[in-house]
Amino acid sequence: MASLNRVILVGNLTNDPELRYTQNGTARTRFQIAVNRRWRDRDGNLQEEATFIPIVVWGSQAESCVNFLTKGRQVAVEGRLRIYTFQPEEGEPRKVTEVVASNVVFLGSRKEGAPAESEAVSSQPAEAETAAGGDEEVPF
Repeated sequence: MASLNRVILVGNLTNDPELRYTQNGTARTRFQIAVNRRWRDRDGNLQEEATFIPIVVWGSQAESCVNFLTKGRQVAVEGRLRIYTFQPEEGEPRKVTEVVASNVVFLGSRKEGAPAESEAVSSQPAEAETAAGGDEEVPF
């Protein structure tokens, strides 16, 4: 039986992206976006709630995100949902839910002083990128 794990979100960054490198040199960027929902309740009052979603981006796309994204910037993210559990040294096991991005589109205005490059960045997932030869750029 076929399976599908696909997420598409549009929201605003709640913090600046954080870039790190794995031991083998692969770039990984993490940031969080807020996705807002508005509706009217039974009495007609406008209600609003925000859902905060952690995003992880790999490879050359991760480096582009750090160059172009800052807190408050609107982005569209396409990827897959990943849920895992880990055991901290002290305490109960913790469950983490995040979106592993395969495509990030920068919306709105870019960060001041940033070079004017393509505002849409996509790449293969980290596993495929590593197998395909590393840090090759996706042609646009």
